[in-house]
Amino acid sequence: MDAQTLIIIAGAATAGFVQGLSGFAFGMVSMSFWAWTIDPRLAAAMAVFGSLTGQIIAAVTVRRGFDVKKLAPFVLGGLLGLPMGLLLLPQLDVLMFKALLGSLLVVACPAMMFSAQLPRITRGGRIADGLVGAGGGFMGAFGGFTGVLPTLWCTLRGMEKDSQRAIIQNFNLALLAVTFASYIATGVITTATLPWFAIVAPAMLIPSLLGARLYIGISEATFRKVVLGLLTASGVALLVGSVPGLLQRLG
Repeated sequence: MDAQTLIIIAGAATAGFVQGLSGFAFGMVSMSFWAWTIDPRLAAAMAVFGSLTGQIIAAVTVRRGFDVKKLAPFVLGGLLGLPMGLLLLPQLDVLMFKALLGSLLVVACPAMMFSAQLPRITRGGRIADGLVGAGGGFMGAFGGFTGVLPTLWCTLRGMEKDSQRAIIQNFNLALLAVTFASYIATGVITTATLPWFAIVAPAMLIPSLLGARLYIGISEATFRKVVLGLLTASGVALLVGSVPGLLQRLG
């Protein structure tokens, strides 16, 4: 087994566990492993495949009812944002995107985690939810990062963990399915990609189930800390992967 295959397995297993626990973040976690040595198009294809597979597993193992009225603005916004992301994908400055997103997560998430009396955002209504969904759809085109902004937004809204999980899980499932189909239509996913999918799927299966099982037993406060901690770690990984390249450009 070569080094690239081991990296893919390690990334898929770790990301599968995180997604099973939190309901999102497969793309973020897996990319922190794969972005260093894997071709970007292959890494993006595997991230979207793994994210979608994990959401299907979660839909079966961690079933949560959902409120259509709450979910609809996120999904409709995401479906509008996704084509814009796909359109800009060929021209995207990947390093700058990673650096900006990483900076946002590293600053905002710890502040929310350590704020004992964080005020909830109550304004904006469905329009704000739709805009956040559009941002999630836009980012989903770049490697399955659909859940980051909606998760952060639901946390700021002060949603309890099951309501948040239901929105994020169903939003991700819908948007990742469309993203996967778009990747096939645009040639990002080809027959040459399929053997790598056959490695990712079994590598993430058991870790995803373990993460989903752990989710059932944790408290609201612990869940909030886990989600914000994972977002912070994802931000650090994005900065580590982008800042050296940006500094090299300036030099």
